[in-house]
Amino acid sequence: MREILRFQPILQTRVWGGSALQTALGRELPQGNPIGESWEIVDRQEAQSVVVGGPHQGETLRELLTHHGPAVMGPDWPAEKPFPILVKWLDCRERLSLQVHPPAGVAAELGGEPKTENWYIAHTAPGAKLIVGLKRGVTRAQFERAIVANTVEACVHHFRVAAGDSILVHSGQVHAIDAGNLILEIQQNSDTTYRVYDWGRTGLDGKPRQLHIVESLRSIDWNDFEPAPVRGAPTSGVIAECPEFRIRRCVLGAGERVHLRAGEQPRIVSVVSGTARANAEGGGTRTPFGMKVATGENVLVPFLGGFTFSAETTAILLITENFSG
Repeated sequence: MREILRFQPILQTRVWGGSALQTALGRELPQGNPIGESWEIVDRQEAQSVVVGGPHQGETLRELLTHHGPAVMGPDWPAEKPFPILVKWLDCRERLSLQVHPPAGVAAELGGEPKTENWYIAHTAPGAKLIVGLKRGVTRAQFERAIVANTVEACVHHFRVAAGDSILVHSGQVHAIDAGNLILEIQQNSDTTYRVYDWGRTGLDGKPRQLHIVESLRSIDWNDFEPAPVRGAPTSGVIAECPEFRIRRCVLGAGERVHLRAGEQPRIVSVVSGTARANAEGGGTRTPFGMKVATGENVLVPFLGGFTFSAETTAILLITENFSG
């Protein structure tokens, strides 16, 4: 397997969602429901990415790894092992709940999964913010009293963001995404989220959404104060690195290229701005005129696939790697 793998997005209705996936990324959305998430690459029991185009059209990511695991992920990849990364777009028309994902040790106790994630801000409304971590000096006792008094907002760290900014959110960091942000989230393959506060909001059914206060208080890192984002810059470099993955930002002028060699490791390529064209190493018939990868697309370059991505116009690519070890 040497082909670039594209997948059909899986749309998710969310009370805080909107229509930015259509207005900003040009995607067709169903009418009448707020679409908050588009799961781009996922291998979970409750959600499976399906290949679009090529010789593996219609196969799920789970089927690919079951039958072609070493070709996709590298030698000795166990057939039963899930794909370790989940990629999704988040359209946050309204503020999300204040939440936390459990660290590994706590997750095991609570029957959940740890989740470290990176947020890349693709578009943002003027003045939009993120909430990550506690305000310096806030204690667990103060936070618990604030939940009862509905003053939690004064306990958490707010900061403004602009397009091109990003931040790595570790398991255990309390966090929320403010209204007006369109974000590419690249995360561990997990779907465990504990809501600690929801700003008095009701769900689509008109009822208050479930909170997980006991689990949240057990999971929050009470020594995590005021983490700083990586600000957008017109340069290439690593924007996130953790044991689970690394993300490189590649800023390309028209005609500039980035090479991904076959036999090194699998990689996810996300085009967050502009348009790129992928050509196979050595030419051949796999992509004779190059595969166009437009703004918003996320593709998987398998272990055996070698490709050069060339910018048609000024483009920004995120390359996620180091997740197959």
